[in-house]
Amino acid sequence: MSSDKSSESLESLKSLVHQLQTKIERLESQAKQTASDATTKAGEALSSVKDTLAGKATEGGAVGSAAQKALTPAQHIRMVLMGPPGAGKGTQAPNIQEKYKVCHLATGDMLREQVKAGTELGKEAKKIMDAGGLVSDEIVIGMIKSQLETNPQCQLGFILDGFPRNVTQAEKLDEMLEARKQPLEHAVQLLVNDNLLVSRITGRLIHPASGRSYHKEFAPPKKPMTDDQTGEPLIQRSDDTAETLHKRLATYHQQTGPVAEYYKQKGIWSGVDAAQSPKTVWASIVKIFEEQKKQ
Repeated sequence: MSSDKSSESLESLKSLVHQLQTKIERLESQAKQTASDATTKAGEALSSVKDTLAGKATEGGAVGSAAQKALTPAQHIRMVLMGPPGAGKGTQAPNIQEKYKVCHLATGDMLREQVKAGTELGKEAKKIMDAGGLVSDEIVIGMIKSQLETNPQCQLGFILDGFPRNVTQAEKLDEMLEARKQPLEHAVQLLVNDNLLVSRITGRLIHPASGRSYHKEFAPPKKPMTDDQTGEPLIQRSDDTAETLHKRLATYHQQTGPVAEYYKQKGIWSGVDAAQSPKTVWASIVKIFEEQKKQ
């Protein structure tokens, strides 16, 4: 009897052990599957992250490339803007500056800024001007060079306005720019008939207190010779007479003719009919830059 009970107990234990082993194996299998699933999901997640990062990098690269491409034209706008009084340089230079993110270097403004800032060049220029002399080419070119080195806006290009006025200045300017590996790429000349210029300028009317300007023909005040806002009288500048303007234009042509020829020989001169509307003139200037990009 005792032997039978022992046999039953042993069989019962074997059965229990077998059940436990089966359960353990099942649990281990489930654990392995869970671990495998987790690894797969983790791998998928990691792959997704990598893809996303790669996409962002590609997108960022595309944006960076697009930005670089957008800036490329401006890097080639190194130019001289030429034109007689009243031709519209004061209208077109800011347009070029804004579109192509370049600096506008007007020699008169540079001289005033350097004198006001008390720089060495400014002090030297002030002494000469106070003595009634003309500032030397070397000083003006030195100021231009200083702007190219220190003005952040000049990193992408520049517009020179009011210089050079003769071939000697043009040659000295080229020497400095070529030494900096920033040679001129454009010399754009605004062309207008003298009689039209005289008509444009002699018709100008000024309100002295505010600086508001009118034109007898193109933008007349509501009441003749009277400021629209204050009712105060308008004046005509003493140097805006036909006689004075003809003298200024004669000097301009005498000086600028050889400079234009110099740039024609270098292959960078372009003429623009500035008798047209400012919008049309602007479109012509942009076309010059676009044509240069295609070359």
